Amino acid sequence: AEVESDILRRVRTLLRELDGHHPACQCDRGMLRWTLHKKIDQNPSNSSILVRILVKELERAERGDFRHYIIPLLHTLMYTLIKAPCISDELCSRVYDFCKKLLTLPKPFCTIGLDYAIRLKMERTAPGTLYQRMVISEQSLKCDPYPYQEKIFIFADPELLSEAICNALVTDTEAAQVSQSPKSCMCDVIIHTMQAALGESCDINGLKARLQHVPMSDVEHWFQQVVAAVECAGNEASVDRDQHAARLEKIYCTILSSMQEGDAPLGEMQGTPLPNPNISFHLWTEDDQLWKELVLFIRPLSASCEPDCLSQDLDNFEIRDIISDCECCEQTRFSVLSTDSGIERDLPVAAEEPFTPFSAEAEQSRLQRKGGIKKKPSPLESMAFLQAGCNAPGAKPTVKSPRRPGVIPEPVVPLQRLHTARVVMLGDDRILGRLAQAYHSLRKRETRRVFLTPRLNLQFYYIPVVTGQADALAAVDHAAAGQEEFCEVAGYLGRADPWYESNINTLCHMIPKLATMPSSPSKHLVTDLFIIDVISYYVRMGIQPVCFQVYAVKIFFNDPAQEPAEDVFLTELRTQVQESISHKDLSTTKKKMTLDGPGIDLTVTYRKVVLSNRAKELVMALRSTGLVMKAILADEAEDLVYLNVNITEIIKINNLSGRSFSAVANRLKTRDIKIRSTEQRPFTVCLDKDSRRVYRNVISIEVSPCLEPSYCLQKTRTMKFSLHETEDVGLVKYMPKSLLLPINTFAGAIQ
Repeated sequence: AEVESDILRRVRTLLRELDGHHPACQCDRGMLRWTLHKKIDQNPSNSSILVRILVKELERAERGDFRHYIIPLLHTLMYTLIKAPCISDELCSRVYDFCKKLLTLPKPFCTIGLDYAIRLKMERTAPGTLYQRMVISEQSLKCDPYPYQEKIFIFADPELLSEAICNALVTDTEAAQVSQSPKSCMCDVIIHTMQAALGESCDINGLKARLQHVPMSDVEHWFQQVVAAVECAGNEASVDRDQHAARLEKIYCTILSSMQEGDAPLGEMQGTPLPNPNISFHLWTEDDQLWKELVLFIRPLSASCEPDCLSQDLDNFEIRDIISDCECCEQTRFSVLSTDSGIERDLPVAAEEPFTPFSAEAEQSRLQRKGGIKKKPSPLESMAFLQAGCNAPGAKPTVKSPRRPGVIPEPVVPLQRLHTARVVMLGDDRILGRLAQAYHSLRKRETRRVFLTPRLNLQFYYIPVVTGQADALAAVDHAAAGQEEFCEVAGYLGRADPWYESNINTLCHMIPKLATMPSSPSKHLVTDLFIIDVISYYVRMGIQPVCFQVYAVKIFFNDPAQEPAEDVFLTELRTQVQESISHKDLSTTKKKMTLDGPGIDLTVTYRKVVLSNRAKELVMALRSTGLVMKAILADEAEDLVYLNVNITEIIKINNLSGRSFSAVANRLKTRDIKIRSTEQRPFTVCLDKDSRRVYRNVISIEVSPCLEPSYCLQKTRTMKFSLHETEDVGLVKYMPKSLLLPINTFAGAIQ
């Protein structure tokens, strides 16, 4: 009773924090969930008590219409259930029934309820399935019944985070992997699965001792048997919980066959730790570094090959064509013009030869194309395989074997997304601006030649980190701005998802503090357990995306010989009047400012956002010192479908005392906008608050929602055959039009 009362008190404190009642000690913010799970890890036999309490609180929240409690409680419950040594079927049944009730609620409740109901159905039939699948995928253990692999990529911008923070994160990620090995992870899977299915009749101490003293080959053999039994039970509808337990008991008896019965007494339930996921830390120094890391994750190079030159030692590797535009892959090519049409019937007729052992090789050499020029297929020809939104299961084979008469061609096996890359961004809005750039570049690269799309499930995560003092970039960007301005995306996600606010936004200042703590045993105890555990919890349970519109900007310069620049931004575009450099321009500017006031004359053409969603184009001329376009709404969590444009307009006032000027804020909402300097005076453009992304000598800009590159190609293809069609027809009607950047949270945007 005392334990149950303590756990209930902790759960209620967790719920009060969701209502805005923060703990008296600010250092406890964001740690309530972590301390609750750590308390259960110390005494795993209390897992059933916590699950029972959470089920009661969920049912109470549903009756009292406290919907903002449901998703945090459900995530806490499922994470406990995954790590619990053994949960009764009666408790699993209650959780399963509650998840089915969520199907009647709007998104994201019905989406999360359906996902967890499917998982719980498998867990009830084959206990330990969720733990087993999580460990196999996160540790990339080779297993045919479940061949999925996952990896966490943490990206940090070294110019936004201090060296101390980066070094601390590198140390923590490396320390999290030290005590783990494939053998220990396989042993964990075997032990947890046996205990989940057999319950108290499982001799955990004897099983651990047996697995520790056998070679790797025996552990791997038993591991494969356990996984096959669990996956078979999950896929067969006729198998029940008792039949599954009987299968595992046979494997259990085989493992302990050399031990005498009664050597080890049966104790209480023991917990099996959940290994830390495979995490790699990267300092983001190159623009295409994200794409390179994803490619290496799918097709790792040999140990002797340096990752800086991807084309070396990549024989028979189809990515060779994709990276041909990289400088490191430039090689001299010798081409020979081929007169072969490629059609089998055009081959010269040869006299029949008697059968010899070498006739097969002779025929193979006769059919082989050598030294010919390979025509690159047009991106339009392979359009059907490029669109990620269409969830294409496979891709067009790169090489076709010659077809012979009377031989049935082998069916093409569709590609499966067996790899999941969970990319975690550490920093502020500026690193998300770089992510939008990299994601747009990746989508364009995939449109030209598909490779990652059919093979990789790509997930993005964001953890805001703000250093104690403003760094050099922040001082250059906005000297008078507060640090909150650099975390607009985190603020929006926190308003949309309270569980994200409670668990992730609290890391904004905590990570720098932990990184700069003096070295001590207590410091390592906190950082190793807390930071890595929170990141692991986030990527494991945060699977609901919040999609942000990426905006494209076309920039024209005052030099007619300079080509226009094209870029994208996610959060903000800011313009300011550029100071004149030449003496002639400076004197002209002073005269103009004396007559018309500070700033420059602009012509603004935009489409006004109206409720009817009809296009209403407006044109206005004004004098301005600068403007700011905000893509992230500051006050309300709603769909991000328009830009908030704040223009500082200069108004001339004539009175008895003379001429004066005042600055007025001119606000408008739009999706498409064009701004041009009518007096040919240049201005500067800064994207996503990043001083590294500043364009100078700009005379005009055009801003609009960024289109999905594959949509543009398919649209071009459609227009090629239907010149008079203005609306989307055919396949393009069902393709995503805008490029959206999805960032995962625990709940998505709660409606």
